[in-house]
Amino acid sequence: MMIMSFLLQVQNAAGTADLEPTEISISIYELVLKGGWIMAILGLFSIIAIYIFIERFFTINKASREDRHFMNNIRDFIKGGKVDSALALCKSNTSPISRMIEKGLMRIGRPLNDINAAIENVGKLEVSRLEKNVAGLATIAGAAPMLGFLGTVIGMIIAFYDMSMAGNNIDIALLSTGIYQAMITTVGGLIVGILAYVCYNILVAKVEKLVYLLEARSTEFMDLLNEPAS
Repeated sequence: MMIMSFLLQVQNAAGTADLEPTEISISIYELVLKGGWIMAILGLFSIIAIYIFIERFFTINKASREDRHFMNNIRDFIKGGKVDSALALCKSNTSPISRMIEKGLMRIGRPLNDINAAIENVGKLEVSRLEKNVAGLATIAGAAPMLGFLGTVIGMIIAFYDMSMAGNNIDIALLSTGIYQAMITTVGGLIVGILAYVCYNILVAKVEKLVYLLEARSTEFMDLLNEPAS
């Protein structure tokens, strides 16, 4: 009997070893669906964030382009008393710098403090225009992770509710819906939040660089007006 029992154990072990592990795979699309309605909102957030970033990125890049000879030409025109030619040059240029200098040229003849104030006001308007919708990225960066954590709480509530209703017939398949939603929404919220946060900081850095350029050109223009006439 002991020999027969040992042989049966050996056969069972051999049979178990012959079994190949079954590979279970699931697509990203199926995972997103298991996240529930919160994933739809997170998907909308990601689309909005990408749109804002791409649109603002190219807009700020375009505004940051500067004609190397622009300020030199303005200097030559002012030195030669050709203010109208300087104004025409500014109007032919669509950059924030040209609009700022144009406002200063239109104020020539007034006190320098008034000219400086007019230039600063135009500069602030240009920066405000460039920062349009950038705050939306900051909002998405903060709201997306919180929305993901909300999905986590909802998923755990669903899992505990299913567990309470199942009584003694609890299994993994019964709890999978709530657990899937809890984990997937957390990951989705963090991914969207991190993406929006990085995009926001890239745009802020580019705007700050442009602000520095505007301030430098404003100072250069005011120094030009302060130079004694030759």
